[in-house]
Amino acid sequence: MDNPLLDLRGLPPFKSILPEHIEPAVDALLAANRARIAALLDATEHYSWDNLIQPLEDLSERLDRAWSTVSHLNSVMNSEPLRTAYNACLPKLSDYETELGQNVRLFRAYKYISESPEWEHLGTAQRKIIENALRDFHLSGIDLKENDQVRYKAIQQELSSLGSKFEENVLDATHGWRKQVTDEPELAGIPANSIALARQLAQQEGMEGWLFNLEYPSYMPVMKYADNRALRREMYEAYVTRASDQGPTAGKWNNFPIMERLLQLRHELAQLLSYANYAELSLAKKMAKSTAQVMNFLNDLAARSRPQALNELAEITEFARQNFNADTLESWDIPYYTEKLCQHKYAISQEDLRPYFPQQRVLAGMFGVVRRLYNLSITEQSGVENWHPDVHFYEIRDAGSNELRGQFYLDLYARPHKRGGAWMAECITRKRTACGIQTPVAYLNCNFTAPIGNDPALFTHDEVLTLFHEFGHGLHHMLTRVDYVGVAGINGVAWDAVELPSQFMENWCWEREALDLIAGHYQTGEPLPEPLFNKMHAAKNFQSAMQMVRQLEFSLFDYRLHLEFDPEQGARINQILSEVRDTVSIIKPPAFNRFPNSFTHIFGGGYAAGYYSYKWAEVLSSDAFGKFEENGIFDQATGQQFLHSILEQGGAREPMELFVEFRGREPTIDALLRHSGLAA
Repeated sequence: MDNPLLDLRGLPPFKSILPEHIEPAVDALLAANRARIAALLDATEHYSWDNLIQPLEDLSERLDRAWSTVSHLNSVMNSEPLRTAYNACLPKLSDYETELGQNVRLFRAYKYISESPEWEHLGTAQRKIIENALRDFHLSGIDLKENDQVRYKAIQQELSSLGSKFEENVLDATHGWRKQVTDEPELAGIPANSIALARQLAQQEGMEGWLFNLEYPSYMPVMKYADNRALRREMYEAYVTRASDQGPTAGKWNNFPIMERLLQLRHELAQLLSYANYAELSLAKKMAKSTAQVMNFLNDLAARSRPQALNELAEITEFARQNFNADTLESWDIPYYTEKLCQHKYAISQEDLRPYFPQQRVLAGMFGVVRRLYNLSITEQSGVENWHPDVHFYEIRDAGSNELRGQFYLDLYARPHKRGGAWMAECITRKRTACGIQTPVAYLNCNFTAPIGNDPALFTHDEVLTLFHEFGHGLHHMLTRVDYVGVAGINGVAWDAVELPSQFMENWCWEREALDLIAGHYQTGEPLPEPLFNKMHAAKNFQSAMQMVRQLEFSLFDYRLHLEFDPEQGARINQILSEVRDTVSIIKPPAFNRFPNSFTHIFGGGYAAGYYSYKWAEVLSSDAFGKFEENGIFDQATGQQFLHSILEQGGAREPMELFVEFRGREPTIDALLRHSGLAA
């Protein structure tokens, strides 16, 4: 117990955890688990839930809980010692998972229970855990010959290490470039808030003038607002060439060999398991039934949206030509003239909205939305140990019974040594213990602009959407009523359905009744003025088709990479990307663009052959919100239905079954097209 990672009696003791604790803790947990599993298998030949599966669930949860703390710290407080310890554990964890998946005695024990009289008396969640396990045994190579099992194990170990290295390279490349500006006229057009951030960054580094970097709060305002075209181009090139063979840090963190190897190994893994390709293998845990169904879905959306996207691009091009004598638009010009056109058409920008979204008002409003929908109360708790002074901790209670439903850490701001983007991760998962229910705890992480000077953190409306999105994931994890870890919260949920609760939450950020809770001027408290709200709503679907084809480009690129891999030809990354862009995209980026080299979702995260899930789940989320549009956005009966049918069910039942229970029918694409401004 002198190792803080082995003390699982409460919340993680972050201030006590050091890099040197990590490997010994993992070694101890793996050794204890191996010994306990062997003892469980030796103890009887008549296996049951209580004498085998529940103990295994507990062992898995204990390991996951310790590792989630390590993984989280590696993402938000990255350092060389932490990174070294983290990477040293990856092959050990991979080996352990493979051993479990290829343990014939364990497989037979699960099969024994599934065929025993006890099966009829198990609950839905318990059966789903066993069914998932039997599926996963086959996906782990239980049917393979011994030499193929050895190869499977080696592949999984290498995949784990390569994915981690890919993310490290992106993180290092992102933080490995910065731009100092000392001549104020070069900053023309950039909003005052963003200039103040650049000044603050420079002062923190002891530098003169203004400092820009590739973190989103610093990068994007330059791309959208800077009149200085050379500055836009310089930052664009640095951003789109991260971790590649191009750009200002060419070759230093080049991810291309890693991408090639990852795709090769994924294909080999799929073929070992008798799948034609990795895209086919990935569907074993998804809603979609076939690769053809996924491709048809994406191509259909592309056919519906591309003509409008071309019209939208033509409008920008003509606007830039007529008003700014810009005859040729490059990739670093599109965001700039898009913003100019938006202001011209709707007299609104994200910066106009920023003063109305101070952090505390947004959080209080978001919590108010959740209270109205689900009758839940959310309050901040002080005195909870965390990893950084900017982190806050909250708890969720039933407003009627005062029952504790969940807790979460909130880490909102971008900073060095923190990975980019926004994400939710599990800290503790709900389960029933001898002492009662274990409270689920989530990590919610964003990369927003920190407070500048004496002002509070002021968010753009896009950042508010991101916050609601991640909170939707958090609610899915925290509000589960499932008492078994394997299918509690987001566990066991089909990957192409996991974005449903997150995208669903974004809808309230557009509704007047909800915005009255979320928005208030940071100086006066004045609600969002009606003219500004009307402009915001009018601009909601501005260039929605261009945004749609961009997401479809990513989705088709990802899917085709994994669907069409040919060992004889290699990954053909640039060729496939070029073909996708020729058929779907409307903007041809410059030759130096190396977008795939920082595509962490598919090369470092869990979205390989699954990036389509964002659009797939958006069909579900749009259709689900349609019921609130019919009944009232704060209709409590509808809110309770969504809570009970979707959020509380975790992965215990199939997502289509849950959707039909809530909506009364299977989903249609109509609501997505309507919400995106693409309906005929």
